[in-house]
Amino acid sequence: MISGASSEGDSESVPEAWGGDEVNAHKSVLLRLDPAVRDALARWASDERRSTNAQIVFLLRRALADAGWPSRQAGQVRPPRRP
Repeated sequence: MISGASSEGDSESVPEAWGGDEVNAHKSVLLRLDPAVRDALARWASDERRSTNAQIVFLLRRALADAGWPSRQAGQVRPPRRP
């Protein structure tokens, strides 16, 4: 089960099918974006049927892999959902 932020406000459970297990926690971070960049990311994410957060994670994982920073914890990049 995917839960929202914990009572400490900095993590959530990730299912094993998504590259983690129920005890694997994701860290919440504050990301300040220029409004134009934020809007462009939101439109791009919508085009690929992802949330803006999922699009940012997708792009960061791809950038890490392209830069030669593969990580077992980074998981696989999932393709966009289809209707």
